[in-house]
Amino acid sequence: MNPHEPTADPLGGVHIKYLRHCPRQLWLYMRGYRPEANSDLVAFGEVVDATTFTRRRHVDLGEARIDWVTAGAVIHETKSSRTPSPAHEAQVRHYCLLLERRGINIRGGILHYPLIRRTTDVPWNDDARTQAEDTETEAHTVIAAPTPPERLTRSKCRGCSYLDYCWGN
Repeated sequence: MNPHEPTADPLGGVHIKYLRHCPRQLWLYMRGYRPEANSDLVAFGEVVDATTFTRRRHVDLGEARIDWVTAGAVIHETKSSRTPSPAHEAQVRHYCLLLERRGINIRGGILHYPLIRRTTDVPWNDDARTQAEDTETEAHTVIAAPTPPERLTRSKCRGCSYLDYCWGN
C-alpha cells in the first residue's frame, strides 16, 4: 500500500475543519503533508488551549478529541481565533454526530473564543444532523479524489500552514 494513499479511517474534527477551510488542505493532510508543526498560528492555538479552561478534561473518542463535555451532553470547543467561522460550527456538529452514534443524547454545543470573550451556541437538531452527515460525505469524497482540489485564491490562504505548498515556487 502506498503510504500517501488515504485510508478509510473515521473522520475527526480536524478533517471537518480543514474541509470547510479548504478542501485542498484536507486532501493534502490525508496524504501525509502536515506542515502544521512549523506553524506559529498552530502553536499559538495550542497555548490558548493549554491556558484556558484548564480545569476541564479533553474527551478522547479515538478519531476526535473534544475539548470537554458538560452535564446534559453539551459539547464545548475552544478556539484561538478572533473570528468565528462556519468551519468551527461544522467541527462541533461533527462531534455531536460522533457522540450521538455512540448512543448519547446530545443537547448541542458551545464554541468559546476566549480572546474576544465570546461564545456561540451550536444547536443540535435534525437540520444540524443532516448538515453533519452531508459534511462527512463531502469529506470522504474529497479524500477519495485522485487529484487535489483546486487551490483557493491566494488572499483566502493567508495564515494557512499549507501556503508554501500551494503557492510556493
